[in-house]
Amino acid sequence: MNIRAWNPPHASSRRGTFHYGMKKDEELSSELRRVAREGGTEVPFTGAHLNNHKKGIYKCAICGIELFSSDTKFDSGTGWPSFTEPANLEHVELKEDRTLGQVRTEVTCKSCGAHLGHVFDDLPRFVGKAGGPKEAGGKRYCINSVCLEFEKG
Repeated sequence: MNIRAWNPPHASSRRGTFHYGMKKDEELSSELRRVAREGGTEVPFTGAHLNNHKKGIYKCAICGIELFSSDTKFDSGTGWPSFTEPANLEHVELKEDRTLGQVRTEVTCKSCGAHLGHVFDDLPRFVGKAGGPKEAGGKRYCINSVCLEFEKG
């Protein structure tokens, strides 16, 4: 049986299906609720995972699904953990976000609907081998630390 985990009127696009192991709203910190459920953003340079350089997997802090690998994490200088790609594209959903007078691409957890951050096409990518010619269009997944749990691996 599927039970809706939440359904606040202001966050109808952030619905998820409750499943075993998923944290309930009352179990979430106020910061995680504000960012993941209400589409907020944590203060830059304050997140627990910003300077984590250990090998492992970053999972959704609400449902535990694997989202990003430390192998694709890099320091973008923006104040949030940044990744070049998800660990599994099937675990994230991309949505148009027109808030703040901008058009951006929101990244959400496909399993529980949590707002994770945004993805930008502003990184150079190497054509051929690293160190070779660059072209625009590399992805930067800019993710809120509070939405992630790290598992060493």
